[in-house]
Amino acid sequence: MGDRFFEDFAPGTRFESAAITVTEVEIVEFARRYDPQFFHTDPAAARESAYGGLIASGFHTAALTFGLFLETGAFGTPDRTCSLGAHGLDELRWLLPVRPGDTLRVVAEVAEARPSGSKPDRGVVRLKYTTLNQRDEAVMTMFGIQILKRRPTNAGDRG
Repeated sequence: MGDRFFEDFAPGTRFESAAITVTEVEIVEFARRYDPQFFHTDPAAARESAYGGLIASGFHTAALTFGLFLETGAFGTPDRTCSLGAHGLDELRWLLPVRPGDTLRVVAEVAEARPSGSKPDRGVVRLKYTTLNQRDEAVMTMFGIQILKRRPTNAGDRG
């Protein structure tokens, strides 16, 4: 996508990711380290749970979502990113369980964009992320509040 800046993120701008299939091994490995609840780590015990089988941690789904989004190149390349970090997440919702074999993709849409009131070299973009499974069902939504570099005012300034 080339160099991108805050000014390239007008409300309504959409980014769509490639898809990734989630495996049982990935679900269990993530959960054992970061969310060791039995319905994420033990396939046999998970079959007896309210979920009827193994499900991914919601935090795993959130991490996959952001990774898929970054792979779109929306912020540029890792060595030429316009991202300056983030203020956080709002309204994170896990809508449906993610199971082994599910194929996820992400649609991100700019909900709002505003220049920083205190730092003229940056702006803040609120992105709505929707993570969809292979049936186009939303499994997770969240808003990310991203800080982005503004476009340099002269050609010699690369930010």
